[in-house]
Amino acid sequence: MSNLHKIAQIRLNLTVMEKALRGILLKAAGSQRPEAVRIEIETPKEEGFGDLSTPIAMSLSKILKKPPRKIAEDIVNEIKGQAIFEKIEIAGPGFINFTFTKQFLCNELKQLIEQKEIFLAEDIGKGKKVQIEFVSANPTGPLHLGHGRGAALGAALSNLLNEAGYAVEREFYINDAGRQVKLLGMSVFAKYKQLQGIDYPFPDDGYKGDYIEDIAEEFRVKNPDLGVIDNDKLLEQITDFAYKKMLAEIKKDLEDFGVLFDTWQSELELYKSNAVQQAIDDLKARGYIFEEEGAIWFKSTAFGDDKDRVIIKKDGDYTYFTPDIAYHRKKILKGFDEIIDIWGADHHGYVPRMQAVIEALGYPKDHLRVLLVQMVTLLRGGKPVQMSKRAGEFITLREVMDEIGADTTKFLFLTRRSDSHLEVDIETAKVQSSENPVYYVQYAHARINSIFEKARQEVIGYRQEEIDFNGDLFNDEEMRIVKKLLLYPAMFGNAASAHEPHRITFYLQELAGMFHPYYHRHKVISEDTEVTKARLALCEAIRIVLKHGLKILGVKAPERM
Repeated sequence: MSNLHKIAQIRLNLTVMEKALRGILLKAAGSQRPEAVRIEIETPKEEGFGDLSTPIAMSLSKILKKPPRKIAEDIVNEIKGQAIFEKIEIAGPGFINFTFTKQFLCNELKQLIEQKEIFLAEDIGKGKKVQIEFVSANPTGPLHLGHGRGAALGAALSNLLNEAGYAVEREFYINDAGRQVKLLGMSVFAKYKQLQGIDYPFPDDGYKGDYIEDIAEEFRVKNPDLGVIDNDKLLEQITDFAYKKMLAEIKKDLEDFGVLFDTWQSELELYKSNAVQQAIDDLKARGYIFEEEGAIWFKSTAFGDDKDRVIIKKDGDYTYFTPDIAYHRKKILKGFDEIIDIWGADHHGYVPRMQAVIEALGYPKDHLRVLLVQMVTLLRGGKPVQMSKRAGEFITLREVMDEIGADTTKFLFLTRRSDSHLEVDIETAKVQSSENPVYYVQYAHARINSIFEKARQEVIGYRQEEIDFNGDLFNDEEMRIVKKLLLYPAMFGNAASAHEPHRITFYLQELAGMFHPYYHRHKVISEDTEVTKARLALCEAIRIVLKHGLKILGVKAPERM
C-alpha cells in the first residue's frame, strides 16, 4: 500500500469485496459489467453485527436471479480466506457482516501514528477546480449570525474539499451596484444632516441602528471643511464613504472569524467590463432571450422554471437577476468544474432560475450546486436574545464573537446540517463541561497533551514517536476507540463527497465522548510499561484525528486549557 494514500480499513474492505464481486459477476452474469453494481458499506448500529456490513447480496439478487442468501454465501466463500477478517457472517435475508482481526486493526493504528497525519482512502477531487462563493453580504450593515453560519460553512467546506484533492477558490460577491448601497448612502446622508442640526427626513425604508449614526459622525469628523457643497455631490461622497466603511468592517469581522477569501468580485465591475451585456448577447444567440410587453425576458421555463424571467424592464433598467446571470457566466468562463453557491434559506426560490441559466449556457444544471443556510436563533439561558442596539434589527456576528470567541462560534454553527434551523445558547457556550461541544472536543486534545507531558516526566526512556506497542493488550473499550479512529478517513471522504462538513463535527464529538469516559476509567500511565505504551499510542492516534478534524473546521486544537 502506498504511503501517499494510506488506506484505512473501510477502503481495504471495499477493495477485497470488489475483487470478489467482479469475479462472481463475470462468472454468473456473463456480460453484466461489475461496475454497474453499487457496493454499499455501512457501520452496523448494533455491536453484535460486526464492524462493517453490506447488503450487496440483495442488490445482486435481481441481476443474478438467485436468492440473496445464496449470493451472500458465494461472496463469503470467495473472501473468507482473507487474513484481515476474524469472522464473516450472513444475517437476515442476506446481509454480510464483517469483523476484523485485532492484529489488522492495530497495524492500521500503527501506520496512522507513523504518518502523524490523515491520508484519505482515495483522491476524491482529482484536482477538479471548484469555486465556492459564500457570505456575499450586502455592504450595507454589520454581518449577522446567518452570515456567520454561512461563513463557517463555506470556510470548512473549502478546507474539506481542498484536503480531498479539489482545487478550491473562495469568492465573496460584493453587491455594490444596486439600490441597497444607494439606500445606505441616503440613510447616512439623512443622519449627517441631522447631526448638522438640520431637520432632514429619514428614508422610510432606510437602514436603522446606531451604526448609521456612527458612520455619519465619522464622516463629519473627517470632513470638517466641506464648505458649500451641492447635496447630490455630498450624497455621492457619503455613499462612497459609507460603502467603503461597511466593506472594510465586513472584511475585518471575517478575518477575525478566521475566514479568508481568494477573490472579491464586484457587481459594479461586471457592468463596467460589459460582462452583463455580453451575457445577454450570449443567451440571445442561443435562442433564450425574447421581447414581450416592452420588456426583455429570459426563457427559463425551457429548463423547468415555473415562469420566464424579466431581465430588462420596460424603463430600460436591469432587474436584480441580470447581473447574477453575468456573474455565473463569468464563473463558467473561468473554467470551474463545479460551482458552489452558499445562500440564505430565504433564497430557495431563486435556485431554479439560476440553474436554468447554467443549462441555457450549455452545462448540466448540477454544475451549479446551491447550499442553503437557515438562520440562527440566539438564546441566553434558554431565552431569546433581544435585538442588537448597534444593528437595530439583528444580533451581529461581532457581538457573539466578542462574547464567546470565534472558535466556539464557528464550531457551534457547524453542529447541524446547514439547512436545519439552529439555536445557540450563549450561556451553554461558556460552560466548561460536556454540555458545551466545543469545549468537550478541544479539551480532549488538551487533555491528551497533558498526558504526554506527564509521560515525558514519568516514563523513563519514553519517546512520543514510540509505536512499538502490543495491540493484544487493548481491552474491548480500547478496541472500540481503535475502530472509531479507523473509520475517520472514510467518514471524511463521505463528508467531502456530500459537501457536508458538519459530519466532521458530529464525528469529533463522538470521539471525544468515547475518550473522556475512557480516561476516567483507566490509567494511561501505569507501572506496566507495555500497557502504558499501548495506551499512549492510542492517545496519540486520537490526538492526530482530533487535530486534523478541528483544522478542517477552522478551529484551534489547544495544547492546554
